[in-house]
Amino acid sequence: MLESDLKLFTVPEKTAAGYGFADIPVKISLDESEVVVYGIPLDATTSFGKGTSKGPEAIRLTSAQQIETFLLDERADIYDFVKIYDLGDLKLEKNKQNTRAILAFIDSSVSRVTSLLRQASKIPVILGGEHTLAYYHLKALADERPLVIHFDAHRDMKPQYEGMQMCHTTPFYHIMEYIKGQDIIQIGIRQTDKEENRIAEENSVTTFDAWQIHDDISLASEHLRRITANRNIYISFDIDVYDLPYVPCTGTPEPFGLNPFQVQSLLKSIDSSAKLVGMDMVEVGLKNGDYREGTLATETLLRILCREYVSKAKK
Repeated sequence: MLESDLKLFTVPEKTAAGYGFADIPVKISLDESEVVVYGIPLDATTSFGKGTSKGPEAIRLTSAQQIETFLLDERADIYDFVKIYDLGDLKLEKNKQNTRAILAFIDSSVSRVTSLLRQASKIPVILGGEHTLAYYHLKALADERPLVIHFDAHRDMKPQYEGMQMCHTTPFYHIMEYIKGQDIIQIGIRQTDKEENRIAEENSVTTFDAWQIHDDISLASEHLRRITANRNIYISFDIDVYDLPYVPCTGTPEPFGLNPFQVQSLLKSIDSSAKLVGMDMVEVGLKNGDYREGTLATETLLRILCREYVSKAKK
């Protein structure tokens, strides 16, 4: 990446958290890295609860100060699996004049940064921020024809919402201009409207709603194992896929959600021959010093980044 590209970011130590992701014990350069994370503290189109701009802060702070990077269930440290570099937060201050300008700036920035990272065979990971971000990241990766694994309480497939074509409830409708619905799997859904349901069905989107996961998780696990074999994959992870007690700060929490053991089981079901080309962790909030969501988002990220489909993608 050029110096001009790096200037798009506030370095991790100068972000609100004051730390890089997981507070890397051994300094890893951008060139040496295999996974590159960066935050986009966007809270521009959220329509109910606010707070997604605090997501990168919550994730960085908990990952650096609360969570040890030794994964007891894997019997190894995350850095035994992958080398991680944190670019910092995309600077949005100069683009606050209106929502359209903010989103246009994010579109161009994500497109360029993602392209450069993929050219260097690195896996880009966005820390959000509202779920609108997934659209820009996926659009930048569409040429790699990824299978999209979308964890969420909501479909986010509205054509428009409250007069906004592009917002946190619409990214997966608009991304179908670039990625076919048959290459989208939605997991944990439990809130939608009739039109979104019709759009998903007509576009052959695969859905495993929360009730299906609770009743028989093996159906989703077996499907993931089969469909992800030898595929490029993208994981879009909205923290509100988790049940209400786990997500006290996110903007649109829903009951009947998944628990961490179910999510971990599904992540492990992705076939070891798959290759992760990118991901996002979004809709994480931080309110009144409550870091539960930052903790859960971090622990989920670590259990994605230690999987075989990350190490395969490095090669």
